[in-house]
Amino acid sequence: MITKEIEINGSKFKIMLTDQVISQVDNLKSLYATAAEDPEIFEDINSQISTTINEIASSVTPEISDSYLDGLIQEVFKAVEDKKSEVEKQIKDKDSKITRKKLKEKNN
Repeated sequence: MITKEIEINGSKFKIMLTDQVISQVDNLKSLYATAAEDPEIFEDINSQISTTINEIASSVTPEISDSYLDGLIQEVFKAVEDKKSEVEKQIKDKDSKITRKKLKEKNN
C-alpha cells in the first residue's frame, strides 16, 4: 500500500493506492472503454462510472469536491500506471537475478 501525493489545480491531496483502489481504477477504465465502443450504452453504465469515481474519491484526503474529480481521476490513472510499471520492473529485476543465479550454479 502506497500513499501518493497528487496536486490538482494547485491543491494537494493524498490517496492510498490499495489493491481496492487499483481494482476500481481498472474497472473505471473498462467502463470508459465500453462507453467509447458503444455510445448508446453510456446511459446504462453512467451510474456505474459515477459510483466508481466516487469510490476512488473517497480514498482521497482531504475530502475532495466535485470540481476536482476530473483532475483527480487523471492523476490517479497516472499514479496507478506508475505503480504497475514499478511492480513489473521489480518482477523483471528479480527474475533476472534468479536466472543469473541459476546460470552461475549450473556453470559451477
